[in-house]
Amino acid sequence: MWMADTPIWIEPFKINGKMKHYLLVLVALLLFMGVGCNTDGKILELRGGDLVMGLDEHARVISLMDGKLGTDHSVQGGPPSYLMSIKVGDSIMVPDGLNFVEDTLKVHFPNSSEAQVLARSKETHVVFELLSLTGEDSIDAIVWGPYHSKLSQSIGETIGIVQGVDFTIGLQALNLKTLGGYPWNDNDHLPQLDIFRQKDVENMVRDEGNRGVLYSVEAGKPTEYGSSLQAYTRNRMVDRVIANRRHERFVAPAYDDGGLVGSKIALFGCKTKETLETIGKIELAEGLPHPTIDGEWVKTSPIINSSYLIMDFTEATIDRCLEYAQKSGFNYLYHGHPFASWGHFPLLRKQFPNGYEGMKTCVEKARAVDIHLGTHMLTNFINVNDSYVSPIPDRRLALVGSSHITEDIDERQTTIPIEDPGFFNQFKNNHLRSVLIGDEIIRYGSVSAEAPWELRDCQRGAFGTGASAHSGGDKIGKLMDHGYKVFLGNAKLNREIAGNMADFMNRTGVRMLDFDGLEGAGGSTGMGNYGEILFADAWYNALNEDLRNHFVLGASRPGHYFWHYYSRMNWGEPWYAGFRESQTQYRLDNQAYFKRNLMPGMLGWFKMTPSTTIEDIEWLMTRSAAYNAGFAFVVGFDALEQNGRTEEIFSLLNNWETARLNGLFSEEQQKRMQDLTTEFHLERTDTDDLLLTQMYSHKFEHLKKVRQPGEPLYTNFEFDNKGGEQSIGFIVSAVSGDLADIRIEIDNHYTLEWNLVLKRGRSLIYKGGDQAVVLDENGHKLQVLPLNKEILKLGRGKHSLTFDCVFKNEGEAPKAKVELRLKGTTETL
Repeated sequence: MWMADTPIWIEPFKINGKMKHYLLVLVALLLFMGVGCNTDGKILELRGGDLVMGLDEHARVISLMDGKLGTDHSVQGGPPSYLMSIKVGDSIMVPDGLNFVEDTLKVHFPNSSEAQVLARSKETHVVFELLSLTGEDSIDAIVWGPYHSKLSQSIGETIGIVQGVDFTIGLQALNLKTLGGYPWNDNDHLPQLDIFRQKDVENMVRDEGNRGVLYSVEAGKPTEYGSSLQAYTRNRMVDRVIANRRHERFVAPAYDDGGLVGSKIALFGCKTKETLETIGKIELAEGLPHPTIDGEWVKTSPIINSSYLIMDFTEATIDRCLEYAQKSGFNYLYHGHPFASWGHFPLLRKQFPNGYEGMKTCVEKARAVDIHLGTHMLTNFINVNDSYVSPIPDRRLALVGSSHITEDIDERQTTIPIEDPGFFNQFKNNHLRSVLIGDEIIRYGSVSAEAPWELRDCQRGAFGTGASAHSGGDKIGKLMDHGYKVFLGNAKLNREIAGNMADFMNRTGVRMLDFDGLEGAGGSTGMGNYGEILFADAWYNALNEDLRNHFVLGASRPGHYFWHYYSRMNWGEPWYAGFRESQTQYRLDNQAYFKRNLMPGMLGWFKMTPSTTIEDIEWLMTRSAAYNAGFAFVVGFDALEQNGRTEEIFSLLNNWETARLNGLFSEEQQKRMQDLTTEFHLERTDTDDLLLTQMYSHKFEHLKKVRQPGEPLYTNFEFDNKGGEQSIGFIVSAVSGDLADIRIEIDNHYTLEWNLVLKRGRSLIYKGGDQAVVLDENGHKLQVLPLNKEILKLGRGKHSLTFDCVFKNEGEAPKAKVELRLKGTTETL
């Protein structure tokens, strides 16, 4: 008789030969006869690394054990977990039975479907693979899990890990068609909402006021009980009409990837501190992408979150750009827009008259000084001037859907009769209003409101295509487009475009790029995350061996399986506000996302202008050090030449970046730097020591006031000197209007006065020594003013400052800004 407390392990490498076969057959026979269950209903245990999963006779997951400590992390009394389920129509069907022979599980469903699942234990994980599924044609998707657990210390929604302080459980999709997530949306664009801030973590529908984010909920998810892990594969063997990319009706074309059979995942458990290492081992064991840089896995490479310089170099300017890259201490130089069109990616002739050979020469010059080049790309976006569009449009351009024309038309006709307007009268995401018929693209202005259905106000032979006659019954397709005024490719064309990207890199040696706009590859195919990863995989497989062994890949969107390809995300743009204000909170929120998904920290793009200050740069570098996060520094020659602080700025970039990449900042220092109110100064001494000084900044405003005669117009500020005795620094800025008769009084005792006019945009600055300086709006020194530093010497503690001036040539709301800068502790790195 099978003992009630005897666990069954499916671990082929532990039981050999005939003994394994007879034992498992006996067990299966006993289970079929209704005996052999444990008292808790467990009939089977499977091990994946340190994870031990228990299943009952209905394929329910009834335990998720830390195999070493014996701690069960499953949810008891909460939502049930199943090994797998199936989606039929709009319903999820859970299993009603489980038996097994050797390492094959047979999962039974109420609709008489049976799934045969291979279960194979390995050193770090257990593999589940769908071998067969009866009635597959009537099944829309299979779902692995959700596997519910109590772990909630950190939830990596993209990478697919749920973590406690000491133990991690993870899920990894093992092929492209197995998507991390759950079939919440028919278009497989998983929910983009800030689930970590919404009230109901079970609700996967965006609530009013819920802030959408670039990253989506996928393989890992927070729940009321802790967390869940899940993955799925959709049946794509037939066309589907779905809602997609703001189109209520969109044809997601059939895609033959073998169907549901072959869906495959790995589950694992390990010590939390060993999570990244374990995933690396799974990549190697299962043949997943495992890119390296100089022989080291990209995820652990010390340069993966290094900062980079964005300058639009050309064949003529590459040498100057490399000089600045060297001054910055950055090892990557990136071009923001080198292409004449997206699709085939020809280079701009004015910038690269020798085409790809000219770019290759730039690459070789950079490599000679240990710098690598990168470029920006827009994945499957296709410009209307690209040869995929003009003069003969490619039949693989993505369509929203299609109909037929109902009668013959000539090449001049501007009203086109069609059978069905359903795909053509959707205007929420219809930026080019274009249709494809034969070799002609036609733009239309409107669709008739009732039958007979017509496209009206048509422009024939659009985008350089040829206008021609067409016969009644000919197919007419609504072209998919994007707000960038571009077309997109279908799945086949996307693979070719990805190959074009790889060809550009193979031929030139460019080693860094971003898949910006990657959502286009998902939207244009109707396959969401699957379309995105198919694009990335086609690109990766087309790279030569040299490039595969050293590339840096960023992207506009993350993804569960895509995680294995990309190097990092670098989100945050400088265009919306000042240097320190543009998307600041968003950038910092991203650091938490990166951390919980085992990704390197990156702060986004920052743009140097003629007026960028030293204080701006040190604010940025403090944040970079705080989160060990790199960034992109966007510069142009105008800003470099006009900013009077350029040399000092690049020296600071070098000092800070070198210190960060060498791990010179302690955890305690980094924690202090994460406080946005803190600022730091880093200085290199004559003996090459790096001195880090905490700076205390107090910022005030002085506005023009209207008061009764005789009443003072000055502004009084209170501040605290948290450092030792020192002479305080200050920056007085004329924000609106000119400032005259500037007067500063310290503690109602010492007074500084200047008989000058500080014109709008200029600053009066004192940083130490016996003189202050006047700088113009771009930091150029205009005037030196002697100053008695003893007057500004203050002891530790509370102090006051009175500021007054006369406003001249007033603008709207005349204003002066005053910033006091005091030094705190200085530490040697």
